[in-house]
Amino acid sequence: MFGRTPKKSDNTKYYEVLGVPKGASPDDLKKAYRKAAIKNHPDKGGDPEKFKELAQAYEVLSDPEKREIYDQYGEDALKEGMGSGGGGHDPFDIFQSFFGASPFGGGGGSSRGRRQRRGEDVTHPLKVSLEDLYNGTSKKLSLSRNVLCSKCKGKGSKSGASMTCSSCQGAGMKVSIRHLGPSMIQQMQHPCNECKGTGEMINDKDRCQQCKGDKVSQEKKVLEVVVEKGMKHGQKITFPGEADEAPDTVTGDIVFILQQKEHPKFKRKGEDLFVEHTLSLTEALCGYQFILTHLDNRQLLVKSQPGEVVKPDQFKAINDEGMPLYQRSFMRGKLYIHFTVEFPDMMLPEHCKALEAVLPPRPSMQMTDMELDECEETTLHDVNMEEELRRKQQQQAQEAYDEDDDMHGGGAQRVQCAQQ
Repeated sequence: MFGRTPKKSDNTKYYEVLGVPKGASPDDLKKAYRKAAIKNHPDKGGDPEKFKELAQAYEVLSDPEKREIYDQYGEDALKEGMGSGGGGHDPFDIFQSFFGASPFGGGGGSSRGRRQRRGEDVTHPLKVSLEDLYNGTSKKLSLSRNVLCSKCKGKGSKSGASMTCSSCQGAGMKVSIRHLGPSMIQQMQHPCNECKGTGEMINDKDRCQQCKGDKVSQEKKVLEVVVEKGMKHGQKITFPGEADEAPDTVTGDIVFILQQKEHPKFKRKGEDLFVEHTLSLTEALCGYQFILTHLDNRQLLVKSQPGEVVKPDQFKAINDEGMPLYQRSFMRGKLYIHFTVEFPDMMLPEHCKALEAVLPPRPSMQMTDMELDECEETTLHDVNMEEELRRKQQQQAQEAYDEDDDMHGGGAQRVQCAQQ
């Protein structure tokens, strides 16, 4: 096997490193290695060299063939048979393969361990009302997601064995060529049909009966989404590790994005609320009083001060009646009321005289008869400015069309037609 008979040398060192007798059973070796490896792991402040020795000793003694050679000829025989490098493995790889994962939560205990890819996050819009954001609420939502098959533990087979897909050679993807024309081709990449993009195949007889070899199964889960007071449109609520599970993958998150529905009365701007209210001319001049129902159904009495006059487009604010601040709900913004004043369409002459008696006098503008004779009288008409602007835009568009038509000879053709 080695080309020559190796000389006999020390064959007790590995047993001493693990702290077991030479006749130790495989279970005794496993227990001894487990205890010593955890104690001496570098992530727990252990000696890296001691940890390496433990891994090397366990690698040899746990292999029946290597153990037999070691017991007869010692460590030098193993080195001669496996080359000058000793044939050893990374001690962290041995530790991870033994435990399955690092007991210290580090994903293998070393940056040299296998790095898992992260699954995609799943986002869902969540429609909420302004009342929900003002008062806070919770919503229970039922979602379906993929979870690792409980029977095969995400292996897809009874034994956990799989083989490389022969169709795509384990790549999971295939390239097809499409001829578009002379000397023109298009290459397209698509998932392999044989292995469904996984790059591996499972024997039909060994296939897991529960997941049919898919490695995952569907699970329905109810999540309770808590919308806190003061949250905003577009804010995210995250459930870590609740997205679809997949083998050798760190599960992504489920993220809900708040979508605020428009409110018929209140408008929100940051921490402040705005509401429109229309007053009659009498209320604007002589005083007003009305009840405003808030987002939490409280009734707010809003009234003017004696002698107060409200002007059109005037704003007034109520402190501490705006939106609660996120995670500081005891603090609130302001509630702004935007007043519009509704004027009467017509006034009777006797009403005008009564108003003139109490209102400030009109500015006097004395004019002589001669000055009046030199003036031209005008007539005022009611105007809808939106319709006026629309009419002007249509007129300008028509003029531009006619001008363009003339530049391209349309005018000359019309003149010729007229002469004929």
